[in-house]
Amino acid sequence: MKESQIGLIMNGFLKVPFQFFILLLGVMVFIFYQYETPPIHFNPKNINEIKNSKYANDFLRVKQQFTSTQTKKKQLLLESDFFDNQGLKNEYIKLEKKNKEQRKKVKELILKNNINASTNDRDYVFITFIINHLPKGIIGLLLAVIFAAAMSSTASELNALSATTLIDLYKRHKPNLTQIHYVNMAKVFTLMWGIIAIIFALSGNLFENLIQLVNIIGSIFYGTILGIFLIAIFVKKIGSNPVFFAAIISELIVISLYYLDFFGYLWLNVIGTFLTISISFIIQKSIYK
Repeated sequence: MKESQIGLIMNGFLKVPFQFFILLLGVMVFIFYQYETPPIHFNPKNINEIKNSKYANDFLRVKQQFTSTQTKKKQLLLESDFFDNQGLKNEYIKLEKKNKEQRKKVKELILKNNINASTNDRDYVFITFIINHLPKGIIGLLLAVIFAAAMSSTASELNALSATTLIDLYKRHKPNLTQIHYVNMAKVFTLMWGIIAIIFALSGNLFENLIQLVNIIGSIFYGTILGIFLIAIFVKKIGSNPVFFAAIISELIVISLYYLDFFGYLWLNVIGTFLTISISFIIQKSIYK
């Protein structure tokens, strides 16, 4: 049980920083492509198909326009007074709009060539950056790190979900069974959560951007989870019932804020943590004195 609790605590503490690191990595790739000409479309399959179609000349013409626009953007960014010159900024914004229009034209050509093609290329951005701009040895190492991190994260999450289900739900209602029985049930719960995770993963292609989807879901729940762990570790005077009700109230507020779109979804991490801690204090002081 102690190992499970430690695993849950580490899971709560590391999730938010890791999420921040992933977003920071995305920002760095975005900045890189401001100075280096990116592909006009990141899905190589679509590009190969359009190059071998009757729309190849149209594609090449739009691509040349895109490259020219991107070069002008780069020249503006390299101006020493770019960030202080509003005129340069306005010109950059105009060029950025042109880039978007050119990308849109390419997507239209892709659909003309193949109406069933998927023009959503956002999930190809990072892998394109890795393949085209990193040394081969680093590519292999980075892919190994990605797979290792994914497997480690998946294993820890399944273990945490299984342990929580076993200890907080199953064992509470059936407390006097053998350890072998609990071990077997932990395996069953791990399998159950694994199947649920697979079903959820298979539905990922229904969304426009998988990375954004993961971050949105994380932002909705991680703040509340972090708030619970902070209370459990640093504030011993607050009981479990106030924390439980505070977590439910906080989660309802966070979900409402997300749908009302008052804040960027990343702020939901901070809001969820603050609400959980604050409401727990209020409930503890007012009801569970």
